[in-house]
Amino acid sequence: MESPTLYITRLLPQPVLNAIPRHYRMLTEPTDRPPTVEELGRGFARADAVICTLTDRIDAALLSHARKLKVIANYAVGFNNIDLPAATQRGIVVTNTPDVLTDATADLTWTLVLALARRLVEGDTWVRSGSWPGWAPTQLLGADVSGKTLGIVGMGRIGQAVAQRASGFRMPVI
Repeated sequence: MESPTLYITRLLPQPVLNAIPRHYRMLTEPTDRPPTVEELGRGFARADAVICTLTDRIDAALLSHARKLKVIANYAVGFNNIDLPAATQRGIVVTNTPDVLTDATADLTWTLVLALARRLVEGDTWVRSGSWPGWAPTQLLGADVSGKTLGIVGMGRIGQAVAQRASGFRMPVI
């Protein structure tokens, strides 16, 4: 039996690409640039399965080329780039990766909070410019975050992950 065909719209991490030949026949070698509408149309016309990214607009016109497509795996948290009613009407299953970026986004949030509170970017710029005169007790004091109150707008997955990290700084969360 012939393996199902897979169209990947963008270059993905190597471990993902390494696993594909065991289960699928890859239609084209993915590149690190967004495909054109014409390239998407050719790929969708020949594929049993597609892995796309959030920059790929998957609309009803594109899906009209998808004669044998059974599944679209969106390499993204949401579905904003995919016409779900059109896919459903054609019997195409659409999946996503809903929790894949939660921890990374919460970590980045804390990186930015700490960089802002401690004036990290300002200090880095000063040192790299060569004009930093050396340590002084009043330079770039910044602000403590420990014990401060953290306001989070939206307590979805990411908001909850940010709040969880706040406990390490003894911060009440509102």
